[in-house]
Amino acid sequence: MHLLIDNSNTRTKFALDHDGELSTWRAVIPTKELSDKTLHDALDARNITRATICSVVPQAAGLLENFLHVPCHRISCRSLLPITIDYPKPEQIGADRLANAAAAFLEHKGPAIVIDFGTAVTFDVISQKGAYLGGVIAPGTASLRDYLHQKTALLPAIQLEEPRTAIGRSTEEAMQAGAVIGYRGLIREILTAVCSELGGSPTILATGGDAALISKEIDVIDIIDQDLTMKGIQAIGVSNF
Repeated sequence: MHLLIDNSNTRTKFALDHDGELSTWRAVIPTKELSDKTLHDALDARNITRATICSVVPQAAGLLENFLHVPCHRISCRSLLPITIDYPKPEQIGADRLANAAAAFLEHKGPAIVIDFGTAVTFDVISQKGAYLGGVIAPGTASLRDYLHQKTALLPAIQLEEPRTAIGRSTEEAMQAGAVIGYRGLIREILTAVCSELGGSPTILATGGDAALISKEIDVIDIIDQDLTMKGIQAIGVSNF
């Protein structure tokens, strides 16, 4: 049984590869809560025979490998990939960005741009020939949501949701408008610059926690795929065992 692990700064997500198909079973553990106990409870004595780990948290990746006691492949630029890398320092590319790029190219070919709405929002660019070219890293939506509350005396904590109007009629509504509408502006402006430089007509994909909320008012985003990273982990894992 092939275990797929997406270990990000905020959450660690688990899925299974059954004969080339992603399982419907999923588990999630907050990354800061990873331990032998939480892993034992989440995996529920499944008979794991190998694992592919996509990690941006080295200490957590080591904990996962030590717990599993099975052959593990940790995704990096040295993995056998379905894409090539045209980047000055490949070792600096996050494993999650490689997984996203791999899945995007396998399913949609190039050129393509993947926007991953995680702790940071990342844009990853794949050429028409399937080369990873680089991208953009910007603050994630949580930064906009939490920063004002943490740094001011009177502004409350909010949950991101679609603002009713652009003109907020309460403090919370004003913050929602600033966060959601403002964030869409950031995404649009980055996409405009990247598409202009890349040329052609790239397929633009979105994934990650706030992808659906932010993307629904950005017409140039073609596809929202919450399984994109897992699909990339699966494909890379299969190639490296």
